[in-house]
Amino acid sequence: MKKIVVAITGASGSVYPKILIDKLLQVKEQWEDLAVVMTENAKQAWATELENENYKALPVKFYTQQDFNAPFASGSGQYNTMIIIPCSMGTLGRIATGVSNDLITRAADVILKERRQLICVARDTPYNLIHIRNMETITLAGGIICPATPSFYSKPRTIEEVAATVVDRVLDLAGIDVKTFRWGK
Repeated sequence: MKKIVVAITGASGSVYPKILIDKLLQVKEQWEDLAVVMTENAKQAWATELENENYKALPVKFYTQQDFNAPFASGSGQYNTMIIIPCSMGTLGRIATGVSNDLITRAADVILKERRQLICVARDTPYNLIHIRNMETITLAGGIICPATPSFYSKPRTIEEVAATVVDRVLDLAGIDVKTFRWGK
């Protein structure tokens, strides 16, 4: 069974982690543990973009950025997958350079060193050369960079449906089986 940690940074795109967590909660039989770390900037972005603080009522385990006693701060915690959604370029840069100054960057370091699955949903545009090189470094270290780039062939009609095209791709990458639009069907 999968143990998943979801990290939410302060980059714009709060709709992505909201939909991701909602979908993960719908397929509880596919994972054993779900932990969430949310930056203070992420909480502000959520309140601004979604106009609520509903993350507080989610039935998941939340950890603070400085809780280095969290089980996924060590390889012995055996978390299989870490999804950083949205992933700010600052967080991406700290991971790429090995700076583990908070729980998110420490957990990402652990996931990479243990050769487990790190999925960074980069949410910025345009990219500068530093961003691209940091993405390359994480890719070479075994991480997956999955830009928050929606698809439109499923003809999404709402912001949530557009965002779900990204989230469904992330869930596919994480090995979670979800019902979604499949090309050619």
